[in-house]
Amino acid sequence: QVQLVESGGGLVQPGGSLRLSCEASGTIFSINVMAWYRQAPGKERELVASISLDTGINYADSVKGRFTISRDAAKYTWDLLMDSLKPEDTAVYYCNAVIRPTWRASRSPYWGQGTQVTVSS
Repeated sequence: QVQLVESGGGLVQPGGSLRLSCEASGTIFSINVMAWYRQAPGKERELVASISLDTGINYADSVKGRFTISRDAAKYTWDLLMDSLKPEDTAVYYCNAVIRPTWRASRSPYWGQGTQVTVSS
């Protein structure tokens, strides 16, 4: 059984910074994609940033130059460092991973529980 657990988040003033972390645990053979999504009230969930073994690092246009995704492959953890935060970054942030639990199993997406990020003065 695979679990994703997030940490970080909270309330920050515009222009401030926050770091989100995600750790995958359980039966894991390989992780192909590590990512962060967000969902603001009344909006669809959107991809913020991802690290793929096949395609590398990708960012949403709205966060390029401000957010940085990184990973520790040895520990199955990945972070999202968010700088120069804006009120429009306010959302629930979810970590996501595409994981193969065993060498026999197919790849499947897994989600964290979500963490609130609020950017407000």
